[in-house]
Amino acid sequence: MTHPLYVAFIWHQHQPLYKSPDNGISELSSQQYRLPWVRLHGTKDYLDLVLILEKYPKLHQTVNLVPSLILQLEDYIAGTAFDPYLTASLTPTEQLTWQQREFIIQHFFDANHHTLIDPHPRYAQLYYQRQEKGQTWCLENWQLADYGDLLAWHNLAWIDPLFWDDPEIEAWLKQGRNFTLSDRQRIYSKQRDILSRIIPQHRKMQESGQLEVTTTPYTHPILPLLADTNSGRVAVPTMTLPNSRFRWAEDIPRHLSKAWELYLDRFGQEPRGLWPSEQSVSPEILPYIIKQGFEWICSDEAVLGWTLKHFFHRDGAGNVQQPELLYRPYRLATPAGDLAIVFRDHRLSDLIGFTYGSMPANQAAADLVGHLQAIAKMQREHPSDQPWLVTIALDGENCWEYYPQDGKLFLEALYQRLSNEPHIQLVTVSEFLQKFPATATIPGEQLHSGSWVDGSFTTWIGDPVKNRAWDYLTQARIMLANHPEATEENNPEAWEALYAAEGSDWFWWFGEGHSSNQDAIFDQLFREHLCGIYKALNEPIPAYLKQPLEVHEVKTDHSPTSFIHPVIDGSGDEQDWDKAGRIEVGGARGTMHNSSVVQRLWYGVDHLNFYLRVDFKSGVTPGGDLPPELNLLWFYPDKTMHNSPIPLADVPDTAPLNYLFHHHLEINLLTQSVQFQEAAEHYQWHPRVSRAQVALDKCLEVAIPWADLQIPPDYPLRMIVVLADEGQFSKYLPEDSLIPIEVP
Repeated sequence: MTHPLYVAFIWHQHQPLYKSPDNGISELSSQQYRLPWVRLHGTKDYLDLVLILEKYPKLHQTVNLVPSLILQLEDYIAGTAFDPYLTASLTPTEQLTWQQREFIIQHFFDANHHTLIDPHPRYAQLYYQRQEKGQTWCLENWQLADYGDLLAWHNLAWIDPLFWDDPEIEAWLKQGRNFTLSDRQRIYSKQRDILSRIIPQHRKMQESGQLEVTTTPYTHPILPLLADTNSGRVAVPTMTLPNSRFRWAEDIPRHLSKAWELYLDRFGQEPRGLWPSEQSVSPEILPYIIKQGFEWICSDEAVLGWTLKHFFHRDGAGNVQQPELLYRPYRLATPAGDLAIVFRDHRLSDLIGFTYGSMPANQAAADLVGHLQAIAKMQREHPSDQPWLVTIALDGENCWEYYPQDGKLFLEALYQRLSNEPHIQLVTVSEFLQKFPATATIPGEQLHSGSWVDGSFTTWIGDPVKNRAWDYLTQARIMLANHPEATEENNPEAWEALYAAEGSDWFWWFGEGHSSNQDAIFDQLFREHLCGIYKALNEPIPAYLKQPLEVHEVKTDHSPTSFIHPVIDGSGDEQDWDKAGRIEVGGARGTMHNSSVVQRLWYGVDHLNFYLRVDFKSGVTPGGDLPPELNLLWFYPDKTMHNSPIPLADVPDTAPLNYLFHHHLEINLLTQSVQFQEAAEHYQWHPRVSRAQVALDKCLEVAIPWADLQIPPDYPLRMIVVLADEGQFSKYLPEDSLIPIEVP
C-alpha cells in the first residue's frame, strides 16, 4: 500500500513566569512583571502563526501552549499586568525620571535590529545614534520627542506584520515620529486586543480539526529532575550533583493536574498530547503522565538514539540514514499502562529554528520541502503497512525574530508548496495515532533519561551555579514539607511560589552555557519565588536568598551558545556575533598580550556556513603592522583522508603547527581575495573552488560554506589561524590550541 509521507509540525509556545511575587526582597517588588516578553511575543508570534495556517485548510498542525504562558497572557488582557517597559511607555515623557531614561536608552532596542528595527527609518535612526554616539550622548542630547518616538516604536515593531493593514496600525507606521502619550496608550490598547484573540483562535481551529492544542506541566519544570536530580547522571555519569538530592516526585502529578484543569477550562475538552518541558523524559515520570490521562508525548531524536543505542547518521544532503527508526511513533509499555511517543527530527527542526531565517523565503521553503520529498522517496523504496511520520517540533516564537516580516513570507511559501504536494500530508499527532496506532514497543524502563539538548540534562544541572540553585530549591521544598497544615487550598501562595521556582527557565540561564543581558533579572526572579515560599509560611527568609547566585558580568573566552548568521560586511555587528564563541588573544588577557595585532577571535556556525571574525588592534593595517595573509587550516579527527603540512615557509616544528591538515583557505587582506586548497597524496595541495565570503573593515569577517569542506552533518573538525607575509610564517592563533567546530 502506498502512503503519503505524514508530517507533524509541533510549535511550542512558552515564556518564563515573569510575574514577581510581592515578598519584600527588593524595593521594586511592587512591579508585577519584571520583563515584557509575554506581551511582546504575544503581539508578534502566537496569533499570526495560526492565522497564516488557517488560510491553508488542508494543512493540519499541533501547537503547544504552556499553562503559565496562558495565565500571563490573561493578566495582560485584563490590564492587571505591568512590566517596566510598559510603565515607561505609558508615562508622559516630561515625567520620565533620569533612571527611566537610562533604562529606555539601554533596553528599548532589545530586538534583532536587522528585522525589527532597520525596516523602520525613525526607529533605525535612534538605534544607530545610540550605537555610534553612545548612551551617554543620547542622555545628554535627546529631546522629549526622541523618547516619545522610541517608546512608541519599541511597541509598534513587535506587532506582527500580519496586522499592519489594521487602519490604526497602518496610520502609526506611516506617521513614523512625533508620537504622543495618547498614541502610545492606543498602541497598548491594540496590543491587548491582539492578545485577547489568541486563545479563542486556537480553540476555534482545534474545534474545526485543523489544529491540535497540547499542554505542558504547569510552570514548565524538568519532570525527571523533580523526580530525582540523580537522573542527571544517566547521560553524564561523572556529573557533579547538587549537595542536596532533590526527590519530590509527588510534585509531578500536581503540575500535570493543574495543566490538565486549566486546559479543560480554556479549551472545553481534555488534552491528548503533552509536551514535556524541554522534551525531557525518564522512566520515572511515565506513570504520572499515563495516570493523568495523556495519550502521547514528544521528545528528541537524541533521546531515541540513547534508548535504542543507535546514533542517527545523516548523508551528505543532511537526511537521516535508517529513517524507519526515527519516523515512527513508539508505544511505551509500563505497568501503569501504555503511552505513545514521537521523536522529532532534530536537524529539520533546527533548520527552521536557526537557519532558514537567513535565506530568501522561497529558497528556504524549497529546501525544507526538498528534504521531505527525499524522505517520501525513501518511504516509497521501503514500503510497509505502517506509514512514516516525520515530526518537526520546535520553539514557535523566538526564531521568527530572525526572519524578514516575522516569518510570514517563509510560512506562506512553505504552506503553498505543501498544499500542492500530493505525496506529503500534514497531520496533527493525535489524528495520525488514531489512524495508525504505534506498533513498535519500547519498554518504559528502557527509555533514556534526557532532553533535546544532547540527550542530557546538563543545561539545567551539573554546573556549580545551577547546583547551588537546586540546593536553594531543596531547602525551600523541605520547609514547605515541614508545614503539613499549608495545603494548596488554604495557602495557595506558598504552592504557587514553589511551582514557579521549579520551572526550568531559571536553571537554563544560571552558570555556563547561556547568557543574556537579563541574567540578573532571572536570578532575582528565582530568588523572589523562593522567598515567596518562606513568606507565605511566616518563616524567616534565609540570608543567602538576598544575594545573587552569581556575579553577572560579561565573560571573556567562551564557546558558542547558539547558531549565528552574521552579515559579512566587516562591521562586526554586536548582535550578529553575540552568541558566537569568543577567544581573547590580546588586550583583555593582560599586558603580556597587548602587543598582539589580533585582539580576539569569534567563531560560530549555522547549517550553511562556518563563520569567523577577527578583531585587530586599533590602527593596524595589512602589509604594515598586520601581516597581509591570513590562513585558515582544518583537519578532521579520526577521519582517514589525505592530509598535508601547512604550505608556508619557516613553520615551527611544534604542535599544533606540525599537524597535517586537509583544507586550506588563504585570505589576502590587502585585496580580500581567497585561494582554497585541498590536501592530496604525497603531501601535495590541489586548488579547489570556494564560495567563501570575506569582508574587512572594522574587523575581518569570513563565511565558509560547508559545501566547500564537503563534510557531512554531525562531524567534528578543528581549525587553526595562521598569519603570514609572502608565504613566510608569522604567528598562529589561538595559542597552543585549535578551534573546535561541530558541523550541525
